Amino acid sequence: MGVEAAVAEERLLAGAQQQQPAPAAEAEAEAAAREEEVRRAVAECPVLVVGRRGCCLSHVVKRLLQGLGVNPAVYEVADAEAELAGVVDGGGGGDVALPAVFVGGRLLGGLDRLMAVHISGDLVPILKDAGALWL
Repeated sequence: MGVEAAVAEERLLAGAQQQQPAPAAEAEAEAAAREEEVRRAVAECPVLVVGRRGCCLSHVVKRLLQGLGVNPAVYEVADAEAELAGVVDGGGGGDVALPAVFVGGRLLGGLDRLMAVHISGDLVPILKDAGALWL
């Protein structure tokens, strides 16, 4: 009886493992859902700032845009590279710099690019074309 009980217990454990999704599959599904959420936010919002939670650079980007009269949507992420991998076009194949600023559904760049465009005087026309400013 001891052998039969051990075999029955093995079968129950094997069946339970088959019914429960693997932790890797759950994590992959969750990452795909977050990526889709970021894609949807990029498509819906005229200006979207994606940054790490509590990042001072994200705050600077938000304040600059608010100073121009834009109210950007802010999406905070914990693991930025995984969530942005499918959203940002792999133009250079490099890492995504955060905060990432999306204007009109396209990636404008990080804080350095935003400041450069602002100083050159091109930021306000870009924001107007995206529908974020009505000046």
